Amino acid sequence: MHDYMQRYKFNGEYALRHVFNRQLIQAVQNIEIDLVVPIPISQYTLLTRGFNQTLGLFEGLRYQQLLSVSQAKKTDQSRFNRQKRLTRAQPFVIANHTSLSGKSVLLIDDVYTTGRTLYYAAELIYTLGAKNVKSLSLAR
Repeated sequence: MHDYMQRYKFNGEYALRHVFNRQLIQAVQNIEIDLVVPIPISQYTLLTRGFNQTLGLFEGLRYQQLLSVSQAKKTDQSRFNRQKRLTRAQPFVIANHTSLSGKSVLLIDDVYTTGRTLYYAAELIYTLGAKNVKSLSLAR
C-alpha cells in the first residue's frame, strides 16, 4: 500500500485512482448516511500535485465540499511524526455553512494515520448540527 500511495499521490500516477474505486464506492453504498464529505486539500497541494487524491479514489461518488483548508500552504502531513500530528492546530474551516441538523455524515479520506485529520473535520461537521459522523479511508 505504501508503494501504491507513493506512486498515486506523490509521483502523480493519477490513473491508479481506478484500482480501488469500485470497492470504495460499494463500501460507501453499504453505509447508512445522508451525505458524504471529502477531506479537503490545500490550494497549494492541488497546484503542486495536480489533483485531489481523495476525490480521485472516490470518483463518481456524490459529495458536498463543506470544509476547506484554513492556511494558504498546507504542510505535507507525511513529514510529521505522530506527536507533531497530534498537536497540530485545527487545519480546516467551514467552507459551506449548511445545516446538517440530524444528519449522518461520512467523511472520506485516502489514508488514516493518527485519526487527527478526521477528528478535526468531524469537530466542525458537528458544529453544523450533524447527528453522527463516520469515516472511510482507503488505508490505515
